[in-house]
Amino acid sequence: MVGTRDTIAGTVYGTIIVLSVLTAGAPAFEHNQWKLEIIAGLTVGVFWLAHVYTHILGESIQEGHRLDHGELTVIARRELAIPRAAVLPMVAIALSAVGVLKTDTALWLAVGIGVTTLVVQGVRFARLERLSTIGMIVSVSINLAFGLALVVLKTVLAH
Repeated sequence: MVGTRDTIAGTVYGTIIVLSVLTAGAPAFEHNQWKLEIIAGLTVGVFWLAHVYTHILGESIQEGHRLDHGELTVIARRELAIPRAAVLPMVAIALSAVGVLKTDTALWLAVGIGVTTLVVQGVRFARLERLSTIGMIVSVSINLAFGLALVVLKTVLAH
């Protein structure tokens, strides 16, 4: 179920993946946003499938039996947070592809959405785990460090 504690890790992971692809691919596809969109979508999809597959392997070993269809479905649904996290940043890029936003504006919007998502997930984690204020600051800071590293990457690659 979206919004449960099970989605935090996938949301953070999916956000980092999509922002990595968008920031790294932006210079190469500056004049073809649809290609950037396709590459980002396919990359997120492959990482989602790989994540589901590795969780199936791990949980099957841990449980000591092959997982049944219901167990497989639970894993796949839980990990849907990964591609869901990519949706809004990719919408920003699509708005550029159809001419609504300038390319640079769309990329900064995507990065802003991603960084905001990382901060929100850090706060969610801290609240669910009932961390102290210091714990919340650490949680948000770690997530923010990933987002800001991607902002630096975007800035360096753009110049």
